[in-house]
Amino acid sequence: MTGNGAVDIPANPDHGIPGEQTVTLCGAYELDLRFIHPLLAQLPPVVILRAPFDRGEPLRDAVELLAMELDRPGPGTDHLVAALLDVLFIHILRACHDERILPDSAHSWVTAIRDTGISSALDAFHDNPGHPWTVAELAQRAVMSRTAFARRFHELIGDPPMTYITWWRMNLAAALLTDTDQSMRAIAQRVGYSSEYAFAHAFRRERGVSPGAARRAGRRGGLPDTGKPPEEGDTA
Repeated sequence: MTGNGAVDIPANPDHGIPGEQTVTLCGAYELDLRFIHPLLAQLPPVVILRAPFDRGEPLRDAVELLAMELDRPGPGTDHLVAALLDVLFIHILRACHDERILPDSAHSWVTAIRDTGISSALDAFHDNPGHPWTVAELAQRAVMSRTAFARRFHELIGDPPMTYITWWRMNLAAALLTDTDQSMRAIAQRVGYSSEYAFAHAFRRERGVSPGAARRAGRRGGLPDTGKPPEEGDTA
């Protein structure tokens, strides 16, 4: 394994069926399991994808580009390989969706990402989680009525809009508590709370511990479980 997260291993010529040269690409795509996205959490332990041999097929092209860069590294290879791994991972997720490898709940997430209205609302929130979002404002971003948006969001994501927003904000807050030295006030503002008290109350409700306790536990490598999601409301 190299520092860029991938390495190519030529096939042993003493093994296998004679024919064209075979190259095995091995790599690691590390995820922070403390804050893993629901879609990624539902990936099966093993996925076998048989990419078409046609040129121009995105998954095959991504693999070939990665193999070429590893075979002939140059200036910027580390950054390029990291970017290609991101591209490859996304195409793997798409292929899993297209071939119905993922469970139904994960398929709904992929459908949500491909849904123009829901994805627009998700992008708006993810780009600015500190904004005081409401269901009505998110529905405007999705160009849908409030009722239709809330129903469609729940159907695809599995949670009401504000439940998901609170969950995302608390995961972001937990990461900031663990990985940065930002003050409680600064973190509260980053995740949409005007006061430390309101943030601490929401964090304890969501994760079962105070922000301070989560910071201490996280830095010891023992971040607490997320606890139960909050009840649906119009703001979080």
